[in-house]
Amino acid sequence: MDTRTLTTPEADLVYDVRGPLPPADGRPPLVMIGQPMDAVGFATLASYFPDRTVVTYDPRGLGRSTRKDGRTDHVPEVQAEDVHALIEALGAGPVEMFASSGGAVTALALVAAHPHDVTTLVAHEPPVIPVLPDAAAAERARAAVRDAYEAKGLGAGMAAFIAMTSWQGEFTDAYFDRPAPDPAQFGLPAEDDGSRGDPLLSDRSWAVSGYRPDAEALAAASTRIVIAVGEETGDTLTGRTSEAAAALLGRRATVFPSHHGGFLGDEYGHAGKPEAFARRLREVLGDAG
Repeated sequence: MDTRTLTTPEADLVYDVRGPLPPADGRPPLVMIGQPMDAVGFATLASYFPDRTVVTYDPRGLGRSTRKDGRTDHVPEVQAEDVHALIEALGAGPVEMFASSGGAVTALALVAAHPHDVTTLVAHEPPVIPVLPDAAAAERARAAVRDAYEAKGLGAGMAAFIAMTSWQGEFTDAYFDRPAPDPAQFGLPAEDDGSRGDPLLSDRSWAVSGYRPDAEALAAASTRIVIAVGEETGDTLTGRTSEAAAALLGRRATVFPSHHGGFLGDEYGHAGKPEAFARRLREVLGDAG
């Protein structure tokens, strides 16, 4: 693995290249992106593609990538320009892309702005709240996570986040009438460490979950776009946003093994089914390797 840094006026972006550039087999590089997850989360999935040149990166301000723009928020259009610059730096033409969660949102913004960068995009469970019929209620649930985090810290915020993302169906009065979840039931600390900068629990990433895909631009793009959803995700927030985003593009979501982190190994302690996930990704990419 070759670790490199792309220096731009606003950020120093660290990325990893597994395999030769340009790829020896003539296939495009396979770029894997997340948000707020950095390159660490793709280690297991990348290991199932030893025959491909795989590129992973840390978004600006996350992991090893530093930012020089004086901001702390995470904006899909801004990150899309970073990924565009990264693809240009690879110098291997358009890429194939697997993008998960907030990374899938970045990827949709990338294809809307730079449709010639990506030949096939697999956008796995993009959490795009505006496409939901209960978008206002979902935004209220998101705000409650931020409020719990601001009031009581990481444990309370993460417990609220888990409760929100595991809720099945629309956010009704039954959801909001429940008592605040106890961090201990999720094995989370009750004490407050004083930090408030978590990109998942604060409002720093609200531009990500608040992004509405540009259906017209995406329809006009030459990129083949596949919206993916986990078979275990069910009717949770990201399951519903995936189906709604796919419907916005006039199609159904493509089912992948496992859950929202179905491609994960032991990176974060909540493993999916990475081998089966990788097989499915190969199928969708048309890769018989």
